[in-house]
Amino acid sequence: MNLGLSLYWIFVHLLLLLISSFNLIKSQPLDLYPIANLSTSWTNNPSIGRSLNFFDGSMARPILLRGIVGPRFACGFYCNGNCDNFLFGVFIVEFYRTYPEPQVVWSANRNNPVGENATLQLTPEGDLILRDVGDTFIWSTNTTGKSVAGLNMTEIGNLVLYDKNNLAIWQSFDHPTDSILLGQKLVAGQRLTSSVSALNSTDQGGLFSLSVTNEGLIASIESNPPMVYYHTVSLNKVPKNKKEPTYVRFLNGSLDLFILSAKSNQSDIKIMVPVASSAQAMKLGSDGHLRVYEWAETRWKEVADLLSSSFGECGYPMVCGNYGICSNGQCGCPRATNAEASYFRQINDREPKLGCSEVAPLSCEASQYHNFLELKDITYFSFTYDLYMAGDMYPYDFVDTDMENCKQACLNNCSCKAALFEYHENSSSGNCFLPSQLFSLMNNEKDKTLYNSSAFVKVQISPIAQAPTSKGSPTPTPSGKKKGQSAVILGSSLGAFFGVFIIITFCVVLLRKKRDIEEDEEDYLAEILGMPTRFSFQDLKAATEDFSRKLGQGGFGSVFEGTLSNGTKVAVKRLLFKRKAEDEQLFDLLDKYNEDLQLHVAEAMEVMKVAAWCLQSDFTKRPSMSVVVKVLEGVMDVEPNLDYSFTTLPPLQMTTVNRKEAVLGVSAPILPSVLSGPSTSVWSTNTTGKSVVGLNLTETGSLALFDRNNCTVWQSFDHPTDSLLLGQKLVARQRLTSSVSEMN
Repeated sequence: MNLGLSLYWIFVHLLLLLISSFNLIKSQPLDLYPIANLSTSWTNNPSIGRSLNFFDGSMARPILLRGIVGPRFACGFYCNGNCDNFLFGVFIVEFYRTYPEPQVVWSANRNNPVGENATLQLTPEGDLILRDVGDTFIWSTNTTGKSVAGLNMTEIGNLVLYDKNNLAIWQSFDHPTDSILLGQKLVAGQRLTSSVSALNSTDQGGLFSLSVTNEGLIASIESNPPMVYYHTVSLNKVPKNKKEPTYVRFLNGSLDLFILSAKSNQSDIKIMVPVASSAQAMKLGSDGHLRVYEWAETRWKEVADLLSSSFGECGYPMVCGNYGICSNGQCGCPRATNAEASYFRQINDREPKLGCSEVAPLSCEASQYHNFLELKDITYFSFTYDLYMAGDMYPYDFVDTDMENCKQACLNNCSCKAALFEYHENSSSGNCFLPSQLFSLMNNEKDKTLYNSSAFVKVQISPIAQAPTSKGSPTPTPSGKKKGQSAVILGSSLGAFFGVFIIITFCVVLLRKKRDIEEDEEDYLAEILGMPTRFSFQDLKAATEDFSRKLGQGGFGSVFEGTLSNGTKVAVKRLLFKRKAEDEQLFDLLDKYNEDLQLHVAEAMEVMKVAAWCLQSDFTKRPSMSVVVKVLEGVMDVEPNLDYSFTTLPPLQMTTVNRKEAVLGVSAPILPSVLSGPSTSVWSTNTTGKSVVGLNLTETGSLALFDRNNCTVWQSFDHPTDSLLLGQKLVARQRLTSSVSEMN
């Protein structure tokens, strides 16, 4: 019995020893020391130890690690996708899982990344130095000669250089970047600065900052000067009863401001945060949001957005980019109420939050053409109620002024991008702000803001254009500029009017002259300006006495002597088109001095063949217009073995159609077609006797016959084939019928 009990306890001890040994073996490859001694150096390459590759493409090479289970704090080298550039910093990582991306909470060189084989050295003199390849100095703690004993990665994520008494000589908590951790303070004189973007961790170009002063916690956007978009209730009118600097501290369950109070357990202002169930980090994002993230089993989860409760999504300065307008979280560009002019366009139609750009950029050299696009019930982030309650945080340039003076002041200042005006009851007494850089605008929800507002966005107009304004609210311009602008507009308008008048008069005279001409086709073409003298075949036949006096023979045809009606002797060459076509020598017939023809020889020869095809004596062999179009588009080829015996062109029958929409009612000549051959009825509109006076191809694509009252008698839209156009109806008893094939 005793022997059995002894064997049992021996077995239990062996089992426990085996389990502990297994855990030791399992944890050892991942367990790094949290402390480093002097005269230690690390090189940023795989020899440093284990590299952690994360799902988002980032990679970390930790050198110090604190913690045993769960999310742990580490310091080391980190790259985000582009692993030609590394940061040295502090990050939170989770081991024994699938390696989700780490949370980087501090970095030493966010504006000056290093490459592969960069070195970090804790010198014998106590300085922590980061150098790039080639021994290029990047960053240091400047702690040489300050009795540093070692480097420690603490349990709360603070990287500390300590002395022999374990007192901090230097710590990362005193040099925050864009994040703070549980227990960390942000002291007056320090600030968080956002990164440029989620993929660009530099703060050069980062727009947002968070700081604490004796007036409270302040979030602002970089401009000239910086503009506040969040401010806690001001306490600056209450006397400060402690000498310690003001600070804000991230505690478990709250963000506490210590401004007046001297007791560390009695904050002046408390902003509530969900109680932490795991590691938490507070980060100022590249969009200006102050968010709290918490590790939730397999990923980082946002658990709080601390500033949004004060002003909502649209209250952030760059929620819709420059010039963008935010309404219920949706972004758009400023638009004229009459929709006749467009002064702004989306930078990216697929990403409206990137903002809008000016169609015509503002120019100080052409400031006489500055005007306003009025946007009613539009306000700005700097007019929020919280800023009003915070005290002197409004950025007004003028108070107790009227709307017209506000607009005039902006027109007089070239750097002004908009006149933003807010008032309560009467627009003759309100507040005016003239920003030199315009961030996002937002819809004014007057039931919440309790004030009225209008935004007058400055735009560049053309010399003869007038910027759109709201009905009943003419846009003012400076008196001097207005006179100059009016003179330019008047002069340009008169010049344009006389130019149009001369053109119309010329067209009227030309068309009336053509209306009285009743000659053949060649005489009609002779009336076109710039055309050379042309002769009909009958004229040439008479001049050469039916081509009876042959002078010689050339490569292109025979040359005949002729005498014009005025007695001028001429030589007439009768081209042998049929011969040239049959011998594939149509190129010889092209004008060698015509640059366009010489540059498009193949196209010209193809058109000549199409013309011959359409003019064959046997009209049954001529192609339909749809076939001609397909040939010209390259879908079909010209019919081979053409008959190059052509018909004689019929005399031109000049007919006119009075069209109501014609300029000044002038009639337009219509030339008869010779492509369809003899008059054999194939199809008709059956509109004989219906007072048709003209044929019109409308802007919508409908072919219409109309009467003298411009009423449609017949239109192609009522007789669809296989297609419908925009605006066209398909009514009962009509149908679309497909073709046999693409070629038929």
